[in-house]
Amino acid sequence: MSRRIVVAIDGPAGAGKSTIACALAERLGFLFIDTGAMYRAVALWAIRAGTALDDMHRLDQLAREAQIEFRENSKRVFLNGEEITDEIRGPGMADAASKVSTIPAVRRALVDLQRKMATQNSVVMEGRDIGTVVFPEAEVKIFLDARPDVRANRRLADLQAKGVTVGPEELEREIAERDRRDRTRAEAPLMQAPDATYLDTSELSIDEVQEEILKIIRAKVSNGKELVR
Repeated sequence: MSRRIVVAIDGPAGAGKSTIACALAERLGFLFIDTGAMYRAVALWAIRAGTALDDMHRLDQLAREAQIEFRENSKRVFLNGEEITDEIRGPGMADAASKVSTIPAVRRALVDLQRKMATQNSVVMEGRDIGTVVFPEAEVKIFLDARPDVRANRRLADLQAKGVTVGPEELEREIAERDRRDRTRAEAPLMQAPDATYLDTSELSIDEVQEEILKIIRAKVSNGKELVR
């Protein structure tokens, strides 16, 4: 492909962003950038260092110094040379990352890194502010959503598959709190970009969501033709 393309996928927790973005990137031969994993990595470093998750000065330092690397299409995540793939998916890490993401300096540091990652590749990038802040000029913007009960059930299934026990009521409360925090934060709140395509995934399979997004990509960047690697 002669030009670089950015596919920006935003949406709330449990909408299927990471799963869809990863599969889509593999199909297109693009680089997948899991921005949520980046915030989890900073949160993990803060927890290990005994840093409070509201210590703006120290979190700014950690975010700027963090060496975050993705391997195998973002299936493996490394922080400062150490693989942290499983650790950042453990209990409490989603909530910790949500808290860290409210720090403006942390967001600015990671946005700079995200943009740098996309300078040499066509990318599929997912998060909560990709189409509004990170890449407002992206040619393809998708806002994935799903009903709250569907999102909670998906997250519950993910955790159970990893052997993590958590009550559904507790998980629903955590997701609701994350939604509130993401939508009301002062820096880059979660919102749908005006030119993003809204897609409700509640009743769709992963393959069906992929096909819908591929149609949108083809219509916007290839005159309806199949994209090639």
